[in-house]
Amino acid sequence: MPIYYFWGDDDFTMMQEINALKEKNLDLNWLQFNFEKFAGDKEEFIREAFLQAMTPPFGSGDRIVWLVNTTICQSCSEDLLTEIQRTIKQIPDTTHLLLTSEKKPDGRIKSTKLVNQYAQVKEFSLIPPWQTDILIKKVEGMVAQKELKITKEGIKILANCVGNDSRLLWQELDKLSLYQGENKQPINEEIVKSLVNVSNQNSLQLAQAILQQNIPLALQLVQDLISLNEPALRIVATLVGQFRTWAIVKTMVESGEKDEKAIAENADISNPKRIYFLKQETKNISAQKLLSSLPILLELEANLKSGHDPLIALETKIIQLCTL
Repeated sequence: MPIYYFWGDDDFTMMQEINALKEKNLDLNWLQFNFEKFAGDKEEFIREAFLQAMTPPFGSGDRIVWLVNTTICQSCSEDLLTEIQRTIKQIPDTTHLLLTSEKKPDGRIKSTKLVNQYAQVKEFSLIPPWQTDILIKKVEGMVAQKELKITKEGIKILANCVGNDSRLLWQELDKLSLYQGENKQPINEEIVKSLVNVSNQNSLQLAQAILQQNIPLALQLVQDLISLNEPALRIVATLVGQFRTWAIVKTMVESGEKDEKAIAENADISNPKRIYFLKQETKNISAQKLLSSLPILLELEANLKSGHDPLIALETKIIQLCTL
């Protein structure tokens, strides 16, 4: 009775794993009989899925029953739990029961303990964008998976450009694979820069450079972004979002708030663990300075919308921000 519980918000990587599961265990000629999906947020559908999992597959191949976005590891009635306990032990070896959810299972409840006992649990969560070392390791893994040769500097630039977007990383690696072809020479950083789309990850580096008052690095990042055709308004939008988050966190910290969940909620941050890193990033700057940056960024946005030269407008305001 192969049972799987996949959870997390990296839906692209999760879907790749699900497709591999289907390819390995299903006969395409019998797909319409042996592959079924059920909404996992209603008790009647959960009951139906477990009942269907008891049915042997038709024809050749195995059966896959998929409970999509299931809530049984967040809440589960006693009646449903009893039924699952009775059924789960009787699922045949030819059925693969797949449960997926965006939310982390609640380890305190009985249904989660039951799932942990019988299922292969696997996390598919997006890597926080500030954990650059882990992002680089992920890129290295996917480069190896695609049997590509990319220099270490090229991998770093690729990680900076795609951030934690697994789908974008896969697409960019497809592009680089076509470029490399039968060529045995590793793809260097210059080739990566010329072929890979820039995301807001570089703009986040720019925000960090401004926060650290590193004018040379900030100006270099602006030139890099503009030379790679990143829209100036998109750069500003990322800066506004980042400085707004920093300002909210620092303001609450200075007011004496210590509850990281409360700070995260006010700053629209889904993962409270990120608050620790944000506190570290802003420990040497006051809330007043962070708040003073927002009118400058809004003025920059207005200048760009009025037709000002993007590079000159960005450089002027970034120097102003660095010298606050």
